[in-house]
Amino acid sequence: MEHKTMIRDQLAAYLAEQCMSINQFAVRSGINSGTLSRIITGQQSIAMSHLELITEGMGKPQDFFFSLYVDECLYYSVPTWRRLRPFIMSCAALNRLDCIERIVQTLLDNLTYAPMLFDTAEELFQLGQWQAAALLYENVSASEKYQYSERLAICQYRLFKIALGEDQNKNLRAAILFECYVYKLDEMDQLDALKDLAHVFSSLHQWDKVEDISKTLHRLASLQYDLFSHSGKKREEQRKTSRPLYGYILYSYLLRSLVYEDRRDYSTALYYVSKYADGAWIKEQDQEAKETIFMFQEWATANTYLYRVLDGQKEILDEYVEYISTKDDEIFFAVYKIVESANRYRWNVDHILDRFGVNFSYQEYSTPVNQQMAADQYAVFLIEIAIYYLERNEYRGIQYLFKGLEFSCKINFKDNIIKCVNLFEQYRINASEDEIKQYKTLISEVYNNNEKKKDTITSSLC
Repeated sequence: MEHKTMIRDQLAAYLAEQCMSINQFAVRSGINSGTLSRIITGQQSIAMSHLELITEGMGKPQDFFFSLYVDECLYYSVPTWRRLRPFIMSCAALNRLDCIERIVQTLLDNLTYAPMLFDTAEELFQLGQWQAAALLYENVSASEKYQYSERLAICQYRLFKIALGEDQNKNLRAAILFECYVYKLDEMDQLDALKDLAHVFSSLHQWDKVEDISKTLHRLASLQYDLFSHSGKKREEQRKTSRPLYGYILYSYLLRSLVYEDRRDYSTALYYVSKYADGAWIKEQDQEAKETIFMFQEWATANTYLYRVLDGQKEILDEYVEYISTKDDEIFFAVYKIVESANRYRWNVDHILDRFGVNFSYQEYSTPVNQQMAADQYAVFLIEIAIYYLERNEYRGIQYLFKGLEFSCKINFKDNIIKCVNLFEQYRINASEDEIKQYKTLISEVYNNNEKKKDTITSSLC
């Protein structure tokens, strides 16, 4: 079929080739014959619903006419949001980002379209169509970069959320780009944004940042909670956040405990544990409040055991093991921290590793909610278990070291990569020729597409 400029021309040519009348195609496609006639003669624009039926009636792929439809919507008729919005939604569903890009760049010459494009981006974000949503957010942000509006801040918040994944460098860039927009958000949105930033900076071990965020989170949540309490409004009347306001206050204490855990100041960490274990000050007594208080108290009990173990109190170890043995979702993290403590204090924890095993699956442990922190913890766990076995001259230590190196490279965890290389050099004298060959092969495979990193890391092999 000869390529035509207009969709109606291609439809007319198809009918001629198939010796099919308008009435026959109307029956096949489900479009009124009068409507079809007006479309073919150019008296009526093609609605998105008509385009879908025409495409299906001609036996073409769903997006066959999408590029032409962009031209028809933007250049051969007056752009109307009634036609463009459903088209953008269809493009998102079929991953035709090229068409969305063309539409958006043209529409934003007229800034009156910015609110409509933003609303569509929000809808796509909620539907999980994140690539298409990101494209809209980026363009709306560019159109409003000098406005310093709340809409600009929300766009940047959504782009931050979309950008997060397993690659730690990308997460850091996303956090830095978004950080300056946090305080342009609505005060309720700020709470969730601060929580999300805290997750990223925790996974990146930037604990001073986490401490600053936790203090700000506590101040903002406390202020809002006091205002809310005095207003007499119920939770359902409050502007929605992902958790109740008192939950952010408790969570700010939990973040502070993590900061002092990293500093190995376990007495101060336990002080903040006691703060989020205490929910007596919470005025609400509904089911949500009870569940929130119970959840934080459960975390407090587990972390009280944990910080005592990390502090070298071996006498509490067996009690901690019994506590976590009935909590399947906590076993990996507990074993990880027990191994870390065993390496620090030279404990033998073979009986614990025999009981729970060490071959935890990252896929089972990670969820979309904790993906950044989970990836970091899993990478460190592999190195800690490698150290534990290497110190005991067990062959599997090298194998866990290789797993740790491979996973750290996958998530771009530079500090861990360097640690893996240094560990291998430290224990290389005990490695077999096959293990050295396996190590060189792994380095070569992982960095084959990044010569700079490859040169830096493999230099230790020379």
